[in-house]
Amino acid sequence: MHWVWLIIVGLVVGALGRALHPGKDPLGWLLTLALGVVSLIIAGIIFSSGVLEFIVGIVIAAVLLAIWARVAPRTAH
Repeated sequence: MHWVWLIIVGLVVGALGRALHPGKDPLGWLLTLALGVVSLIIAGIIFSSGVLEFIVGIVIAAVLLAIWARVAPRTAH
């Protein structure tokens, strides 16, 4: 049940991470939500407290989005 909780809350974390990341996001919404799930799973492995997992998951999602924005190839419009 713990993994189901991480996935569901990870979707929320991905949305919040995207909201906290300023500027244009090169990822679509589905990949951003998937990144939120991954970030919350990482936070769940590191911490066991629910509130701490949530907060650290948001921070990890925002950091991963910032890294992706720097690394992702630029598209010309």
